[in-house]
Amino acid sequence: MSSIFDKLNPAVEDLPVYQPGRPIEEVARELGLDPVEVIKVASNENPLGPSPLAIEAMRGAVSQSHLYPDGNAYYLKNKLANKLGVESSNLILGNGSNEIIEFVSHILLKPGDDIVVSQYCFAIYPLVAMMMGSGVISVPSVAYGHDLPAMLKAITPSTRIVWVANPNNPTGTLAGQDDVRFLVKQVPKDVLLVIDEAYYEFLDEPLDLLPLVKSGEMPNLLLMRTFSKIYGLAGLRIGYGIGHPDFISAMEKVRQPFNINSIAQSGALAALDDEEHLNATRKINTEGLKFFESVCSDLGVEFVPSYANFILIKVGDGVRVFEYLQKCGVISRPMAGYGLPEWIRLSIGTSNENIRSASVLKSALI
Repeated sequence: MSSIFDKLNPAVEDLPVYQPGRPIEEVARELGLDPVEVIKVASNENPLGPSPLAIEAMRGAVSQSHLYPDGNAYYLKNKLANKLGVESSNLILGNGSNEIIEFVSHILLKPGDDIVVSQYCFAIYPLVAMMMGSGVISVPSVAYGHDLPAMLKAITPSTRIVWVANPNNPTGTLAGQDDVRFLVKQVPKDVLLVIDEAYYEFLDEPLDLLPLVKSGEMPNLLLMRTFSKIYGLAGLRIGYGIGHPDFISAMEKVRQPFNINSIAQSGALAALDDEEHLNATRKINTEGLKFFESVCSDLGVEFVPSYANFILIKVGDGVRVFEYLQKCGVISRPMAGYGLPEWIRLSIGTSNENIRSASVLKSALI
């Protein structure tokens, strides 16, 4: 007799499960630690916390949480459009950028199609493609970053999406602007190029691709950004896509109603005005990256120069060092799941968190 398990989508059978950074409470409970003494530098979160303006706005929004949110997020979408210099029709909001990834995959991918990604890409790109029964072409990296010319050559007649995270997670690398421009110009018109700019605001001189969206000259270009990183609103789960109105309209057909809750909308709306918080975050991040680069140099360990808010460090046995740090109350991110078993990733924290992480790391490597 057959069972419900015999009817599961075969694409699910070998689908890997995404493993997020472990929460402070879980680690403290497991190891018998005081949660106050545990620091988390595993998930590229903002060490300064949420925008203070966002906190104030969210407190006010709670009293209206018995009402359904604005399903079209009118005020947030229009304010964001004004800030970016695009039309609201160029924008779609998601429950984190992850949901934007799902929107794109739902409307473009089917069994027999494929996507092109770089080695050491963000794990969700191939995971969602496999969920759709599509293939994944992974192009070997160069210095842990994207080989964009090789990715362009890897495109097949079955390719529907090319994913490029710039800066890249989990390696922190930044693709050269000339290489990005070349890829943008050469990618076939029937292939969607997605540039994931989750860490865009941390760059001193970012490549501005918005003019290509504003002009409408490249309908197969989609940019992704988020409120999770520099705005410190990871817990709200709010990201957005910027693209051609017709492509945005197609994605809207697979978006669930009320996918952005009212508290998240209020927080993000206020955070857009908090330049002080953004500048402070950039400053502490720049200082933190320099600090860890110096620490790695002093220890004689390899690291990948980062353009994001984290740093990838080669420690030998990544799982062992991860577990050692965790027992000392420092939650890092082991990279074996990304094919980098000798590495860990440390998010940039406050000055005190960075000093503590470095101290424990030194002990682990002695």
